[in-house]
Amino acid sequence: MKPERPGSITLPAPAKINLTLHVLGRRPDGYHDLETWMQKLDLCDEITLRLRDDCRITLACSDETLPQDRTNLAWRAAEVFFAASTRGEGCGVDIHLEKRIPASAGLGGGSSDAGTVLRGLNSLYDVEFSDQDLLKMALPLGADVPFFAASMEAVLATGVGEIMQPVPTLAGYTFMLVNPGFPVSTRWVFENYALTTGYKNSKLVGFQKFSGGDLSFAAMHNDLEQVTLGKYPEVAEIKNTLLAAGAKAALMSGSGPTVFGVFPDSSIDNAQITGIAEELRRKYGKRVFVTRSRDGASPSGKAPGFDPGIRRFESFRPSQFEGKH
Repeated sequence: MKPERPGSITLPAPAKINLTLHVLGRRPDGYHDLETWMQKLDLCDEITLRLRDDCRITLACSDETLPQDRTNLAWRAAEVFFAASTRGEGCGVDIHLEKRIPASAGLGGGSSDAGTVLRGLNSLYDVEFSDQDLLKMALPLGADVPFFAASMEAVLATGVGEIMQPVPTLAGYTFMLVNPGFPVSTRWVFENYALTTGYKNSKLVGFQKFSGGDLSFAAMHNDLEQVTLGKYPEVAEIKNTLLAAGAKAALMSGSGPTVFGVFPDSSIDNAQITGIAEELRRKYGKRVFVTRSRDGASPSGKAPGFDPGIRRFESFRPSQFEGKH
């Protein structure tokens, strides 16, 4: 069913950080089992969708270095949606992507854009698909895409990242993100990750108790750091710089190379944060971001119909992932 007239919606596509990331082992199918605590941030791309009354998909991006064809995950997400949609039969969409999150940076930018396109189109077609249906569409696009197709702001994720349990969003912290200015391939990081102890025991019980809205700095760990740091010593330099500037903890997010420093509100004020950011920008330029956890604030055209009480996306084996791990 085509809409009577083309509709449009504008949504934020948030970045994420991994507060913990444990690689348990490589599975027989070639993927890796993970346990990770992911938190969405106020640092966001912005996606505007405008429906078309023909079958065309177009993509315009503020960052001209990024692909603006079907090799972009946002475009492919639209293809996946229309392939499954009855209400959108015969329709297409113009996608405008205002890019603010660095690409290939460990912050989930491309995955967030794709998940946001799925949410936005589902909203424009009066929530044609359930949460579970939407998340199943998301997973073959990439292991992180289901997190961004869901309304949950923070999750403990297991499997390849597709089995999600919501946890409270973190409050009372400022996160300072520093990107060194070069991309890192997720596929390359996992291909070079060597498990020296065989299949590891789960640490889920251990870090569940740190995920109730309070952050244990001692529990923050990323197994993938050792790979990225081995090739890119700049990542270790950024970690040390953030710690020297007063961060209570610093960690690489995802497969990197972005590093985030954690500054509790109780230990630092806004003027100090601003001063630290200005100092870091003298070296890293615009690749320094000051942000906080997302708390569910409603942007223009927020997509309705998502249940924040969704407890779990059951394990689902895709035919392929964009970045196999």
